[in-house]
Amino acid sequence: MTSPTATTNAQYEAIPSITDLNNADLSAQLRWALDHKTKPLGALGRLESIAHQIGAILGTMQPELEQPHALVFAADHGLARQGVSAYPSDVTWQMVANMLTGGAAISVLTRQHGLALKLIDCGVAKALPPHPDLIDAKVAAGSADASQQAAMTPAQMWQAIGTGRQLVSQLPGNAILLGEMGIGNTSAAALILARLSGRTIEECAGAGTGMAAQALAHKRQVLQQVLDLHAQATEPLDILACMGGLEIATMVGAVLQAALERRVIVVDGFVTSAAVLVAARLQPFVLQRCIFSHQSHEQAHGLMLDAMRAKALLQMDMRLGEGSGAALAWPLLESACRILREMASFESAQVSGRSD
Repeated sequence: MTSPTATTNAQYEAIPSITDLNNADLSAQLRWALDHKTKPLGALGRLESIAHQIGAILGTMQPELEQPHALVFAADHGLARQGVSAYPSDVTWQMVANMLTGGAAISVLTRQHGLALKLIDCGVAKALPPHPDLIDAKVAAGSADASQQAAMTPAQMWQAIGTGRQLVSQLPGNAILLGEMGIGNTSAAALILARLSGRTIEECAGAGTGMAAQALAHKRQVLQQVLDLHAQATEPLDILACMGGLEIATMVGAVLQAALERRVIVVDGFVTSAAVLVAARLQPFVLQRCIFSHQSHEQAHGLMLDAMRAKALLQMDMRLGEGSGAALAWPLLESACRILREMASFESAQVSGRSD
């Protein structure tokens, strides 16, 4: 494959510059407000750090999460033909259809928490019928088989990134929750992690949707072949084009745009974290806008979080994807904002503070 960075340097203009959110005055004000709520110092633990982070992202002492959107990015992977998943590729479109009819876990959780749910067809192999909650962002009918050639051409990758940016720019609200659906995409995420972190494929590739030991050994063998084939891909965008997926590339664009607009980005599991990892290697301050909802049961998600120096809110042994962990953690973010906005201070409540 010709390197995307070698032939399309001008397209780096499509990667926005994400600035440092550090504002010493606002940070001090947020810390003072939290420390003077009617509670012992630090007694609300990580809820306080979430409140501080959201206040910093939104640039306010009175943060309120408005019109949040759960976005599920879906695409098929040519690599799935090599038997790297326990499920057939048809499950991708079948599960997207299940989400659209309200039967998937993400459908249930978004209904429960009042979140708008949008399904984004980035590259599902089968044509999907029109639906009010389906966004047609199809770049191709699935990525190519990365064990034989690059998963995406440079043009496809850039189109997906641009589409992700445009999609977010047209959404109302100040928060997005990342989700995905695509048979074979844990393999793509494992490849991205392995190349960007320098870890072995044995460390990075787990059972995904639940493979038996023999099938897992085959999966790791195939993924090592992919790494060997694309040994020249060492920069984030080269890695994304050679070994990623259309839904991951579209998520990279969505993350960059959300970060540019100072939206709160709620990250789900292993695959969405792979997209964030790529975006963060392009623009490190992306991570200031990200809240990692849970640590997946997928064996390498902990390594992925370590690579970004991130700590997840929950550990529920989940490995579903779809954005299910992000939706599950959502009430914690709302609670953190309410603590800042509504909880009384010692002074306003006329409660005595510490004697020291």
